[in-house]
Amino acid sequence: MRHVATGDRNAYDRCIFHVLDHGGRALLIAGLGVYPNTGVIDAYATLKVGDTLHAVRASDALGEDRMRLEVGPLRIEVVEPLRTLRLVCEGGPDELAFDLTWQAEFPAVWEPHHVGHTGDRLTLEGRRFVQAGGAHGWIRVGGEEYRVAPEEWTATRDRSWGVRPIPGEQPGRAAEENRPEGFHWVWCPIRFRDRFVMVILQEDADGYRTLNEALLVRPEAAGRPDEQLGWPHVDIAYRPGTRVPERAVLHLTDAARKPVEIHAELLGGTPLAVGAGYPPAPDWQHGTWQGRGWVDRRRYDLTDPADLGLAAYGVTDHAARFTLDGEVGHGVFEHGSFGRHDPSGFADFSSVAP
Repeated sequence: MRHVATGDRNAYDRCIFHVLDHGGRALLIAGLGVYPNTGVIDAYATLKVGDTLHAVRASDALGEDRMRLEVGPLRIEVVEPLRTLRLVCEGGPDELAFDLTWQAEFPAVWEPHHVGHTGDRLTLEGRRFVQAGGAHGWIRVGGEEYRVAPEEWTATRDRSWGVRPIPGEQPGRAAEENRPEGFHWVWCPIRFRDRFVMVILQEDADGYRTLNEALLVRPEAAGRPDEQLGWPHVDIAYRPGTRVPERAVLHLTDAARKPVEIHAELLGGTPLAVGAGYPPAPDWQHGTWQGRGWVDRRRYDLTDPADLGLAAYGVTDHAARFTLDGEVGHGVFEHGSFGRHDPSGFADFSSVAP
């Protein structure tokens, strides 16, 4: 959209893709966003291999052609809407580069309407959809090339738009006097061979649920409606002395009210604030003006606290292997737990798992 229905500087339109190897070798995260009221377009890609994160970010002035999803070396081509997209990152032999075709295997589904307030002010209002599929093509970094195929890689995508805070705005008294005590978040798209499961939950410090979804989606050819899977509960086993999840069990309920359990084995995670521009990243965040033609490439050591700083404690996307009724699937276990969360036994921002 060239003109949007609000003059709020925080208006945005953004997408994110996850492409992950079933063996846990590599996790690629890529996204692109436009900010029509600040005149910015930006994009990023990160690739986690072992304990190294390779990142490329680009930002520029937003032009008039909204169909051109390209900034710096990164671009998205819509080959067939909601079915086939091409993701490209150009780069030299030793730089992060890829050429991937993303292919939908399940229809796109709405996520819940996402709303957030700071005091009485509306600071977040987003509409979102999510979709699962496969990818084929290649990813290259440091002279090594990965051949991507749907049988060994899973690819999901999320698209959202609305109003979401952009750094640089004076928050004012409402933000100072209404600081949240705690925030607990799970966002989990899971691709099985014949079904796609989407689980979302967001809770306040006392466990009050502000966002909730558990949905089972069949391929379009199956001709079957989506199935709600009740009120999800997620038991997370954290690494002792941290809030880093190592495994989890998603407790759901089918249409007959029978229990459904999905077990998650986490294969390695990428903090979204490291390289990908999500808060509290200290080096670059989405929607911020960097000047025309800005491109930045860098590597992060995920084992070095000095290299990561507070960014290591942001929301983290984990590549994960899931098991449901003996069938193995793959997807993303996105999680962040900050401050007090009574159901988890976290008393404040310094609390960690025993």
